[in-house]
Amino acid sequence: MRQDKPGVLLVNLGTPDAPTTPAVKRYLKQFLSDPRVVDTPRWLWWPILNGIVLPFRSPRVSKLYASVWMEGGSPLMVYSQRQRDALAARLDIPVALGMSYGNPSMKSAVDSLMAQGVTRLIVLPLYPQFSCSTVAAVWDGLTAVFKDYRSLPDVDFIRDYADHPAYIAALKASVERSFAQHGQPDLLVMSYHGIPQRFADEGDDYPQRCADTTAALTKALGLRDDQVKLTFQSRFGREPWLTPYTDETMQGLPGTGVKHVQVMSPGFSADCLETLEEISEQNCEFFMHAGGEKFEYIPALNDDAAHIDMMVQLINARR
Repeated sequence: MRQDKPGVLLVNLGTPDAPTTPAVKRYLKQFLSDPRVVDTPRWLWWPILNGIVLPFRSPRVSKLYASVWMEGGSPLMVYSQRQRDALAARLDIPVALGMSYGNPSMKSAVDSLMAQGVTRLIVLPLYPQFSCSTVAAVWDGLTAVFKDYRSLPDVDFIRDYADHPAYIAALKASVERSFAQHGQPDLLVMSYHGIPQRFADEGDDYPQRCADTTAALTKALGLRDDQVKLTFQSRFGREPWLTPYTDETMQGLPGTGVKHVQVMSPGFSADCLETLEEISEQNCEFFMHAGGEKFEYIPALNDDAAHIDMMVQLINARR
């Protein structure tokens, strides 16, 4: 009889190995070469990527990474490793961490689990809201890893957890801590990573999943709809992305009488460049320069105990 031995694969986006131009260039090249991320025809995109984007973007982005780099590496790497370690301490089955881009690779994580005799793989992409550009890229990466395997495990793939009660409860507790420390703001802004509007038009239900999270959290907090605003950040390129844009929202809010905002990014399971630099620094500056008076960033759930509890619930439901 075939043995049943489950194991857990945690997957996040990835990060450069160092806050240097060469390391950032290697990372961005792998990331921006994925058709799930940029689906421009290769013959058109390749010269743009290698001749314009990488040479000009890599030095600038490396300086931004340097501004948030931690002793143990990039914030996303540090917090992802802490999540893996905390989860492993709570479970009696193997847990490995892999990244869609950069190191540790998804292949190294899967190989490690398979070497431990895992026959049933529980895959948890650390993206609360499904998108073709993130969760589907994990699916692609997983199938690529197994392409050369002679035997395959059973795979239980967790698509997303946008409105899972334990996830909403963890976010609620995080917001309430911030309100208790800084006072309740005029507006709570929930900023999610954007995707091209075209992706949604072609069937990606990411905008709906972001709306699901926002609605569930608004209800859990007992807030009115006009006390919460959903926005989208981190757009790239020239085509229209999901709106409203976070940066434009921050610049416009003070003119509507909103003087105190708190901003969270529920789509990020770990703090990273897009939260610590783009939101906490850039968008704070936009808001304050436009006449705002108080701005606080509510950290990602990272390795908070309630976040780990949620992961344990998700995994135990699949065992």
